Amino acid sequence: MSQQRLHLVFGGELTDPSKSVFKNVDDIDIVGIFPNYQAAYDAWKSAAQRTVDDAHMRYFIAHLHRLRDEEVEADSGSETDS
Repeated sequence: MSQQRLHLVFGGELTDPSKSVFKNVDDIDIVGIFPNYQAAYDAWKSAAQRTVDDAHMRYFIAHLHRLRDEEVEADSGSETDS
C-alpha cells in the first residue's frame, strides 16, 4: 500500500486581499480532506471559481501529509537525542 498524501482544502474572507489573514476564523469554509493532490486541487478550483468575483475570498490547499511527516521526524530526532 502506498503512503497516504492527505490534503485539506479550506478558505474564507480575508482582511486584505494581499495578505493571508482571515477576517473571521469562525467563518472559515472547510471544503474537505482529500486523499491526493489532484482531488484537492479539483475541490480547490471549484470553491475558488464559486467566489471568483470576491477579491477578499481565498481558498488554500494544506499538505497534511507534510505535517504528519514533520511529527515523525521530530519523534525520531528526540529518540536519538536521549
